[in-house]
Amino acid sequence: MKINHLAICGGLAITLSACGPIEGKVRNGLMNAGVHKTVATCMAEKMVDKLSVFQLNRMASLGKLQGGAAKNMAKDELLHHVRALKDPEILTVTSAAWLKCTI
Repeated sequence: MKINHLAICGGLAITLSACGPIEGKVRNGLMNAGVHKTVATCMAEKMVDKLSVFQLNRMASLGKLQGGAAKNMAKDELLHHVRALKDPEILTVTSAAWLKCTI
């Protein structure tokens, strides 16, 4: 069986390029939920490598919680909303990202 290296490279490039938009969605979702821009950017960067696209889209939906009126969300409040997603992996990754990005 011949492997078409061009097809593999093309598929890999498409997969990798998809990370940019989803990272932006997660960052914007966190910011809209009230996470400071610097922290949200750092967290989204760390989270895209550890969560599936489905999980990242669920995280991005947190921005709808504040209705666009961002405020400084406390860690406990963010984790309360993340815990409500009922996905232990999202909770673990989000907690670790928050810790790494706020130190």
